[in-house]
Amino acid sequence: MSLSIKKTTAAIMAVIFLIGIFPYFLSNFFGTSSKKQGLLVRLSMPNGEIRSIPLEDYLVGVVAAEMPAEFEVEALKAQAVASRTYVLKRMENKTPEQNYDVDTTEKTQAWNSNQEMFRKWGILNYFKYHRKIAQAVEMTMGKIVTYNGQKIDAVYYSSSGRKNTERAFDVWGRDTNYLNSVSSGEETPLRFVKHQVFDINSFYKALGFSQFPSEFTESDLTVLERTKAGRVKTLAIRNKVFEATDFRTKLQLPSTDFEWRIQSKKIELISYGKGHAVGMSQYGANDLAKTGKKYEEILTHYYQGTKIEKIY
Repeated sequence: MSLSIKKTTAAIMAVIFLIGIFPYFLSNFFGTSSKKQGLLVRLSMPNGEIRSIPLEDYLVGVVAAEMPAEFEVEALKAQAVASRTYVLKRMENKTPEQNYDVDTTEKTQAWNSNQEMFRKWGILNYFKYHRKIAQAVEMTMGKIVTYNGQKIDAVYYSSSGRKNTERAFDVWGRDTNYLNSVSSGEETPLRFVKHQVFDINSFYKALGFSQFPSEFTESDLTVLERTKAGRVKTLAIRNKVFEATDFRTKLQLPSTDFEWRIQSKKIELISYGKGHAVGMSQYGANDLAKTGKKYEEILTHYYQGTKIEKIY
């Protein structure tokens, strides 16, 4: 075997070790003590496999996927408690025909495997960030958020942008006492601003229209109602009424806090913030942590009237 082939083979083996094997070693080295308390989460993998993972170890992957590892430790703790509450409530309310509890996407909670963390952070940051997140999970072990003794719907999202958080009723049409409009806690209201431009055909086609006008006019879009926090709740597009949440989904907007600018053949939509704005703002949690707030204070700010309880 020539020297160049040997070097190539060695390089390939090193990559396989670093991406495929090394993360497992580090996971065992830095792992939480979740195996001691025995709760298993049934995780639906992208390939259809159902994998059972100890709850506290599962939470390390969730926090790694859902919140930037650079965030303050108290924000990471708040995320761990919210995510623990979320998955335990789902497990509590599962139906007999359900063969899994959560998947790996934002439909439930995003989750990163050790290999994904390694690829995302690299070898040096994997050591630092995995340990940091695992410690945040460990330090909140067994802690959940409750309201009147029951686990809450611990919903969260990325950023409120320039407005307060939303009432659950204004977004999903259901009253939830602990999910009210409160200050976002964010220090940078214009952190997420997105500009999206649509031509006439793509705009109206995405909204389900079969006939398109020849050009845009200012009267084509009208806001009919706003939420308590000031985001769009309903709007009319050429006399057809849309819920802002549906409008956002159809046009893949990051939030329902949006404005528009019209030209004759194009419309520009400018969105502020990122996410549904109900519950905990992750960037707000981090900004509150920077001011010295502890994770319990962060959680009870976003989930009004709740308590933090240790159940194991």
